[in-house]
Amino acid sequence: MDLIDLKDALLEATLPNVLFDGWTDHALRGAARAAGVSAEEARRACPGGIADLAPWLSDWADRRMTARYAAENTARLNAGQRVALAVRLRLEVLGEHREAVRSWLIWLALPHHAPLAAKLLSQTVDEIWQTIGDSATDFSYYTKRAMLAAIYSATLLYWLGDESEDHAGTWSFLDRSLKTVTSVGRSAAQFGGFGKLLGMMPSPVRFARQMRRRVHGRA
Repeated sequence: MDLIDLKDALLEATLPNVLFDGWTDHALRGAARAAGVSAEEARRACPGGIADLAPWLSDWADRRMTARYAAENTARLNAGQRVALAVRLRLEVLGEHREAVRSWLIWLALPHHAPLAAKLLSQTVDEIWQTIGDSATDFSYYTKRAMLAAIYSATLLYWLGDESEDHAGTWSFLDRSLKTVTSVGRSAAQFGGFGKLLGMMPSPVRFARQMRRRVHGRA
């Protein structure tokens, strides 16, 4: 088993455990036993324990989102529709593990994990743009990623609390957010107001704060 497959197997075995044990080394050890992974192999895959495995969830979800997107017929979709599809597919990948994802986000929202959280969000947003075939290298490269980071963060938070059938409320929220950005973006481009545009979007920093407030509120 190569390293990627080994880490995937450990992650998939750990996800059910974190509902009871949190993102801890104890959860990882139990997952290794359940997956038939020896202690030596587990150390090879995750020498830092859960601190090495937890960030792998983002890479795992990104790769599965990309694979699902490749199987879709997107020829007639515009850019906004392709972005919406990619975001939806990524959340659907995580759908069977929503409570584990909630716990994971709380773990990432700890102050000392802030640089890691920002890095993972940046990688996911970049993966989405690359997956839909966007090859921009000019200033729009940065504005697109900044706006999508805010939209994805807000949509993820909405999804965590969405109890509507088939998460219809989340997909509606995502579509409204993308349409708002597209509409305001055109005006901002005309009047040079991209700073104002970004200021209107939900903040990933506020997202992390909201997650911390939620867990403290439950304590």
